[in-house]
Amino acid sequence: MSGYQPIGGKLFTKPFNLFALLALIGICLIAYRFIFGIGAASNLNDGYPWGIWIVMDVVVSTGFGCAGYALALTVYVMNRGEYHPLVRPAILAGLFGYTLAGMSVMVDLGRYWLFYNLLLPWYMQPNSVMFEVAICVLAYTVVVWIEFAPAFLERFGLHNVRRKLSKLLFFFIAIGILLPTMHQSSLGTMAILWGHKLSPLWQTQLLPLLFLMSAILMGSALVPFEGNFASLGFNRPPETHLYSKLSTYVFLLLGSFILIRLADLTLRSAWGYAFEQTTDALMFWIEMALYIVPFVLLFKRDNRSNRQIIFILSVCLLLAGTVYRLNTYLIGYHPGPDWNYFPSIMEILITIGMFSLEIALYLIFVKHLPVLHRAEAEAA
Repeated sequence: MSGYQPIGGKLFTKPFNLFALLALIGICLIAYRFIFGIGAASNLNDGYPWGIWIVMDVVVSTGFGCAGYALALTVYVMNRGEYHPLVRPAILAGLFGYTLAGMSVMVDLGRYWLFYNLLLPWYMQPNSVMFEVAICVLAYTVVVWIEFAPAFLERFGLHNVRRKLSKLLFFFIAIGILLPTMHQSSLGTMAILWGHKLSPLWQTQLLPLLFLMSAILMGSALVPFEGNFASLGFNRPPETHLYSKLSTYVFLLLGSFILIRLADLTLRSAWGYAFEQTTDALMFWIEMALYIVPFVLLFKRDNRSNRQIIFILSVCLLLAGTVYRLNTYLIGYHPGPDWNYFPSIMEILITIGMFSLEIALYLIFVKHLPVLHRAEAEAA
């Protein structure tokens, strides 16, 4: 018998109806964008060819989607099998994060009907970091669907197929650890290519390392964030004991991230930019505060077993990763004095619709598929 079970219950609740409505609005606006063109729906321009569709729906969303990656590192690489009850919800987060990121790229592409060129060998540019990111994200999306396939097989009683797939999953798990390591660091590499257009507060040769570390922190934070909401919303016992143990690893990684970040700013003599009266400086201090507060709270061991504090920590780290990537890709990016960008209402609503669709699909999946761990198995 599987250690996971669907929670069942009524689907069309008030939260589901709200998120489904927001998702429907976003889908309608996406249809408008495809019919009338990207210029009719967005404020993108030659100076800012990437807006919140790429930053929020791709760069940030894939960071959230690294929950499965972070748990895979903990369970399979560090051999901490006690965290296995958290794996399938984390994989589900990765499935949604990366699938919707791919959908968002299609919305952002000016010539979306030529997307298949990415897979044609005579158009491939293996020396391009953007090509590497695109291929790795596409491949990881396929891998994470395969990793989640056992939930579908269990739901429809295909236990023989499930057992056969289990013998091959180690291969996909290994690939699933390699691919995010490559493309999350490459998201930082792309920002290096902007040179002087990116503020010295974020422009550094350490961006690949910092982006990879921020992805693991975001993925690790999403696990207790999602778990606490599931516990409250579905009346399930909290898994605080697992979050408490996981927070020790988060504390060490977070401390390393902050130390590297501060040392890098010092060695590059970039601190002066942090004290200017600019939006960059303000956003930098917000970002640093969101990273430092969880570190200070985690320094006290008793806080690592406090359910409320763990939830606050997860929120801070998710916001910190979001602000860090937003700063690097948009706030700190300055193409020149003649260019300005602020997202249009349609851009904002489409982004809200994408995240709302993810939440609505999450509710459908956990209620009808074996995603969450059995309470009795957890107690045992």
